[in-house]
Amino acid sequence: MTTADSPYARVLFVGPDLSEGSFAEVFRARLAALRDEQALRDVIDTGSGYEPLWNAVSESGRPLLVIDLEPQSSSAHLDWLRSELVQLEGAEQIFVASAIGTAEALPVEAACALIDRPELHLPCTDVAPLPDVHAWSKIPLHEHRVLLCNGPRCTRRGALPLWKGLREKLKAAGKLECAGGVHITRTQCQFPCDQGPTLSVYPAGKWYRVRNEAEVTRLVDELFVARREVPEMLMPDQ
Repeated sequence: MTTADSPYARVLFVGPDLSEGSFAEVFRARLAALRDEQALRDVIDTGSGYEPLWNAVSESGRPLLVIDLEPQSSSAHLDWLRSELVQLEGAEQIFVASAIGTAEALPVEAACALIDRPELHLPCTDVAPLPDVHAWSKIPLHEHRVLLCNGPRCTRRGALPLWKGLREKLKAAGKLECAGGVHITRTQCQFPCDQGPTLSVYPAGKWYRVRNEAEVTRLVDELFVARREVPEMLMPDQ
């Protein structure tokens, strides 16, 4: 597929980790093969924020297609993206599509296939406003606030499945978002990266290293259920 095949004046491929690293290396090489080398100028890395995207959209012709490659994309994320784009000039000719979960293929192949699927392109007009009152409008009940790093280096050490396992084990133990329980949040880099995956607990302000599922289970069973300290898992101050 070449750029000339597109009904759009420009197609932007947008997401984190698209400039450097293993994922970017594969993505960019495959994109150039599927379209052409010029398509690499349409890759927008949002790892450090969305300002490059707003600038690229403002400078681009219309109609324009923005293909979202955010790994944690969701309906709420797409609505936010559309609501930001609708504020820009020519918004009635800006469309958004998500390449996540649309095909059993590499994200770059799913993204390129989306260009010819106009039924999956969402306009950046008439985006539903946020409701005044919704189910998540209250602070969850909790005693402990747990922050589990999902930054790039902790993610490479397996932090994402550990976060999922932590949530499942807290729920099974009856300790997830309840009185005396735990509220968990994924974060970007917390440091120290060379000791991760990093998990910090507040209000105690203690930092733990959780390397595998067994350590997650131990932390839940001992720290949050039995209320015993686990000093062997604490990160050293220096």
